[in-house]
Amino acid sequence: MDIQKIISEMTLEEKALLVSGHDMWTTDAIDRVGIPSIFMSDGPHGLRKQENNQNNETAINDSIDAVCFPTACATAASFDRELMYQMGVDLGKECQAVDVSTILGPAINIKRSPLCGRNFEYVSEDPFVAGELSAAYINGVQSKNVGTSLKHFATNSQETERMYADSIVDERTLREIYLSAFETAVKKAKPWTIMASYNRINGEYSSENKWLLKDVLRDEWGFDGVVMSDWGAVSNRVKGIAAGMDLEMPGSRGVNDKQIIDAVNNGDLSQEDLDEAVKNILKWIEKFVENRQEEVFDRDIDHEKAVRAEEECIVLLKNEKALPLSSDEKIVLIGGFAETPRFQGGGSSHINAHNVVSALSIKEKYSDKITYAMGFPYDKDESDEKAFAEAVAVAKDADKIVVFAGLPDVFESEAYDRTHMRLPKSQNILIDRLLELGKPVIVVLHNGSPVEMPWIEGVSSVVEAYLGGEGVGEAVMNILYGKVNPSGKLAETFPIKLEDNPSYLNFPVARHKVNYAEGVFVGYRYYDTKKMDVLFPFGHGLSYTEFEYSNLVIKPYEGVDASDWDIIGINSGATVSVDVKNVGDRTGKEIVQLYISDKTGVTNRPIHELKGFEKVELAPGETKTVTFELDKRSFAWYSVELSDWYAADGKYVVEVGKSSRDIQLSEEIEISGSFQLPPIIDEDVQLGELLAYKKTRAFTKEMFARSATQFSSKEDELDEMTKAMLEYMPLRTFRSFGELDNDKLAEILAEYRRIMDED
Repeated sequence: MDIQKIISEMTLEEKALLVSGHDMWTTDAIDRVGIPSIFMSDGPHGLRKQENNQNNETAINDSIDAVCFPTACATAASFDRELMYQMGVDLGKECQAVDVSTILGPAINIKRSPLCGRNFEYVSEDPFVAGELSAAYINGVQSKNVGTSLKHFATNSQETERMYADSIVDERTLREIYLSAFETAVKKAKPWTIMASYNRINGEYSSENKWLLKDVLRDEWGFDGVVMSDWGAVSNRVKGIAAGMDLEMPGSRGVNDKQIIDAVNNGDLSQEDLDEAVKNILKWIEKFVENRQEEVFDRDIDHEKAVRAEEECIVLLKNEKALPLSSDEKIVLIGGFAETPRFQGGGSSHINAHNVVSALSIKEKYSDKITYAMGFPYDKDESDEKAFAEAVAVAKDADKIVVFAGLPDVFESEAYDRTHMRLPKSQNILIDRLLELGKPVIVVLHNGSPVEMPWIEGVSSVVEAYLGGEGVGEAVMNILYGKVNPSGKLAETFPIKLEDNPSYLNFPVARHKVNYAEGVFVGYRYYDTKKMDVLFPFGHGLSYTEFEYSNLVIKPYEGVDASDWDIIGINSGATVSVDVKNVGDRTGKEIVQLYISDKTGVTNRPIHELKGFEKVELAPGETKTVTFELDKRSFAWYSVELSDWYAADGKYVVEVGKSSRDIQLSEEIEISGSFQLPPIIDEDVQLGELLAYKKTRAFTKEMFARSATQFSSKEDELDEMTKAMLEYMPLRTFRSFGELDNDKLAEILAEYRRIMDED
């Protein structure tokens, strides 16, 4: 495809047509110049290909028979890049088999609050996890010459007023938390497309935000694909094109096409900006059309892969020796989810699943001593005393009780947020009554985000299955009966109660604004820094075996000459290695986590932040060395003053552990080779800043040696109040005490500026 030739031959009307969706799922074909149409499909955990009816409409849940893999809330708990890559490969093959050019996903908005209705398809509260796993997924899909659409860019962390709300968030928080995962995915995986979110960011819609779409995404990160709108997200189409938003979906039935044409003709939109959008779309079409390949969508094979994937994702939250179950034990399964599991969320990612397997439907494969009582329904909160009594009666004859609990579809979905973190009241009532029997109670959860657990102290085990795809029933039974050793860990914190969440006072919306007042203190960054009790911490997950950590070693990257291993050059980075041993009696997988704690005190930061994770499989008695690589960004925070990432010289602690609250080994290191953040030289600069800054310290002490305070010669003798007053005293205040006149102050400031300009 000769893209430049095609653009030169296209009319203005044809260009306006191409940058607008033809219908819900396709781009426009322009046969005259040889441009074909391509088809997109919702995702990201399955193929939701929808065909338009004769009225050019589709029902939200009317799509092809497909395989539903575990949703992102589950796959994030795998912490497994290879799993995400392979899942992407499988979905890419499916897309090729049914002529889908691009799957709309992954969705990586940060889980700011457990109440977000769409959390089930978002990855994590942590941008490092979200970025790494999404990059692996994208690389997998695109290895099959099928595109992805990384979404929703950006700060779309609630559903309430999502098409209008204004996210008020400072740049440091944006860079460190809400843009960071997108940056990683763009740089490591080069997604074919990115989807601009509905909301505004600091007053400007994402689809019209030049700073976001051009300055950051394209110029800084090097993105060269298509930016498309979320469905119906366009407010001002002309402004959007100028800002870098290429494709409007699903189109406006010609309304915005006319606006584009008029804007070019009257000079409100440059031909160059429109041509750039056309070029990006043509490159995207070319990638798919010229790399079509034959694939077979074998739904039975992919179903088995969905089961295996969920086995890697399930998190064993608590276990007081009640699991694994034995085939000799009398087990009762209770709860409607045992018969009808909730395996996916509602909305645009809803898959018409090929083969949904419930725990009840396959119980004979595990034991002939399993019985069932519904107790409560799967689809609503209904307290039925007769059903309660039947469940308790059946449970009396069991050795152990397994309750399949969770959130019904109506509790969490796209388009609205939850208002609380509670399970249905009927489930909590029945669990309490079952605990009164004095038998081990095991709770299996089917939910897309954290829930409160008022019965947590009484139950023996808790298994978090999340929304685990169509094979969740089989995967759960394999975990319960020990055929598979659980290895998932939480990619989000479970607070004890909703009010503990850092966004509680500012979620979701107040007068159309979303105030991100908690800043960078999201999830574990907040809970751990405050040393707040949580239900289950970030990174937590148990196994049927045990792991020991030893031999933490930190050194500069291989090939870097350094005589002192304790000092790491900021520009050279470091490698961290740790030995992990399986000291139990069965094979298992451990997710090793690395956190960095900044001890320099240069700015306000979380107590630690995740900067590495690896999943490793170990046989009983086996030891493996896990290695991490750290670079400058591993230690850095975003300085708005510098408009860049910054890591100060000084002390840092490298922590390696099993969760954010279970650090096994740590070592303090020193970073060198950076620079001090300079003070702003004006009349308001504080004395303490000038004394702390190396280049200005000597002149400051000399200049004010003869001041009335005599602080330079008597510094050690000053009381705390005087020290504090001097530290925070702006230079201008010396005029008030007769120390300086305006001429002398100007002379001093000029000298400071000269000193600052020296090499």
